Amino acid sequence: MRGETSDTSKQGATPVEAPSACTTVYFDNSCPLCRREVGLYRSLPADAPIDWQDVSSAAPEGLHGVSQAQLMRRFHVRTEDGEMLSGARAFAHVWSQLPGWRYLALLFRIPGMPWLMEGLYRLFLKVRPSVQALVRRFDKS
Repeated sequence: MRGETSDTSKQGATPVEAPSACTTVYFDNSCPLCRREVGLYRSLPADAPIDWQDVSSAAPEGLHGVSQAQLMRRFHVRTEDGEMLSGARAFAHVWSQLPGWRYLALLFRIPGMPWLMEGLYRLFLKVRPSVQALVRRFDKS
């Protein structure tokens, strides 16, 4: 139901009130991994416009119950219909719009794959700080 919020880390989707004209991707530009991945996505011709929002310095307006801290912890996307997705569902939504990445989005349709992909994403989140530190070390070299 629109207007309600929930913990995006538990369900992967939160309805929001205002639909937008395009997909909005909320990413942590202070993370070297996120910055590189989003840079790669941005270089591709998407099927529809994508609004890329850096949330590392401030939370965007109008997210109704999704905090900057939540946006920094997990990958989030607001769909054209106004649905807020997080984690594996958010990645699948972005991948479905990008050439060369659509095959990964198609995997999301296989029974059990959303659960598996979300589990793998949660495991990655546990090691993300270590991987970030390693990437930062090599970035300074």
